[in-house]
Formats: sequence, structure tokens, C-alpha cells
Amino acid sequence: MADCENNSDHSLPSYSAAEPPKLSELLDRGWKIFEDVDSTNEPLGSNHIQVRVKRGIAMLEDASRMVAQLELFSRNEELEEVATTDLKFLLLPALLGALSMKQTSREKRLNLVRTARAYFMDFLKRCREYKVSHFELPTSAEEDISDFSESRSSTSKSAPLPSDLVAMAAQRQAKIERYRQKKELEAKLSDVRKAIESGKADDEVSRDFYLLNIRRWISLCLEEIESIDQEMEILKNMDALKEGAARPSQPARPPMKPFILTKNAVQARVFGAGYPSLPTMTVDDWYEQHQKHGALPDQGIPRRVAPESDTDAKDREEEEKEEKVEQDDEESLMKARNWDDWKDNHRRGYGNRHNMG
Repeated sequence: MADCENNSDHSLPSYSAAEPPKLSELLDRGWKIFEDVDSTNEPLGSNHIQVRVKRGIAMLEDASRMVAQLELFSRNEELEEVATTDLKFLLLPALLGALSMKQTSREKRLNLVRTARAYFMDFLKRCREYKVSHFELPTSAEEDISDFSESRSSTSKSAPLPSDLVAMAAQRQAKIERYRQKKELEAKLSDVRKAIESGKADDEVSRDFYLLNIRRWISLCLEEIESIDQEMEILKNMDALKEGAARPSQPARPPMKPFILTKNAVQARVFGAGYPSLPTMTVDDWYEQHQKHGALPDQGIPRRVAPESDTDAKDREEEEKEEKVEQDDEESLMKARNWDDWKDNHRRGYGNRHNMG
């Protein structure tokens, strides 16, 4: 919470070109906007909230440029050498990163989380240089993502190694310790804040208030960086899937051209003369084309019995006759005798009208 910000953002005076805002006012207003956005019940993606977020980012960026021009911080000085009134400006990168995470543009989400991570890392590095608190500085984003992917793939293929289990246990213990410290810091902040808001705080209480806020933001930034690294991997995988889906798997098939089916070549010439862009085809052409490709419905079905099959049928018929004769079938014998008598009395070709001999 900003030290002297008890009024709403709209009640703050507007600044003109003739009256540029002071550095402390820019930080307090940007800090107040973040607290309002962080605790609001309105949808984060609403236009009103997003406008306020952008205003807060612009104010904090202006304050950061002024801090750089004034050279308020140096790597050659200790934390005790920093003035109490300047301590709160250490929070500028952390507040910028937190407000950047409040932006909801889906198209620019990957760039937004990268920017926020850079702000958080800048804040943590400055706090580590001043030895505000003891903590492990996170590695770069690419190293975190690659390590996370490798560990996930290795655990999916086989059981985790003992060294991995030790690292996971240490990471879990560090998270528990950070959570415990954050709760203690919030409890102390609630007590110190009452003295700050009453206006009776001396320099020592004010310094303690800012240091407690800085240590609290260290825990918040470490948690945010872990979440950002996981989100960055998900966003990169989503982009890769979109690129893969955009590429066609196979070339599109060209549409079939229509044609008129005619009975003969004469009709084909008649229809084709009036519609030169529409090809025509006779029935014979259509039949030959489908026969060539084996697409006719009766192809593969024999239409007549093969000669071998016909000979076999005749042989079977003669054998049946012989068997009946051998069995002394009277009807068969009578038919055979009558047939022999008829052939004796009638010469070959009898009854054939075309036989003129």
C-alpha cells in the first residue's frame, strides 16, 4: 500500500505540462492503481480496468526513467546507505511486472509475460545486490523451460532419480518457507501500516514499513516467475500446434468437371456446339472408359459357360444314359429303340427346309 494514499485515484490532482508530477506522486499513484485493480470485483478484461492498468504502467515507467536519471541507486553502496525516502523506489520494477500481468491481450500474451518476467528479475537482482533478503535467484526463462520439459519427459519415461527427488523436496520446502515468511511479513505490515496511516510514524517506522514491503514483494516475485515459466511453455506449445494445423496435410483435390452424356456422336456435336466449355461424351465413349477402368457393374461375371464346362455337362449326361440302360430302365430302353428306328427310316437332314438335296 502506498504510504499516504487514502484517497481514490479520481480525487488525485491532474497534472499539466506546466506542473509535471513529482517522482513520489508517480509511484504512489501507480501503486494505488495496482492495489485497486488487484482487489476489484470487476472483470479484469473490462475496458475500464484495462484503461486503468495502462495508466498505472505509464506512470510507473515515467517514475523509473526519473529514478535512472537521478541515479538514486548504485551497486557500490549498502542498504543502510540508501535514504528512507528512496527505499520505496526499489519497488518500481515489481509493480511494473505485476501491472503487466494484469493485461489481458491474448494475441500479445507471450510478450506480456516475458516483459513481466524481466521486470520481476530486475527487482530481484537489485534486492540481491543490496542483500535485502536471502533467496535463490531464478535462472533464465529458456533454462527454466528446458529443465522443466526435460524433467517432465524423464519422469514420464522412467522413475525420477534420487537427485531429482532431492531437488523436488528442496523446492517444496522452499515454497513452504516462503509462504510462512509471507504470512509473517503481512502480519507485521498490518501493524506498521496503522502507524503510517496515522501520520505519527518516525523515520525508523517508515524505513521498517518499506523494507517489509520489499521483502514481501520478493516472495511474490519468486512465485510469479514460477507461474510465468510454466505459462510460457504452454503458450509456445499452443503456437506450435497452431502452425502445424495451418499447414495442409495433403493438396486439395480439384473438382470434377461436369459433362453431358449423349447417345451418339451426332448429339455430342449438337450439344457441344452450343456449350464449348462443357465437354460431351457419347454412351459408347462412356462405356469404353468405364470398361477400361473395370468400373462396370457386370464386369467379372461370366456371361456364358466355358467350353470345358459345356463338355463336362455333356459327358455327365451320356454317363447317366448309360447307367440307366445298364440298369434296364424300360422307359430309357424304349426311348433309345424308338430313336434308333426313327434314324433308320429318316435320312440325315430330313425336315430341314433349307436342305434342297
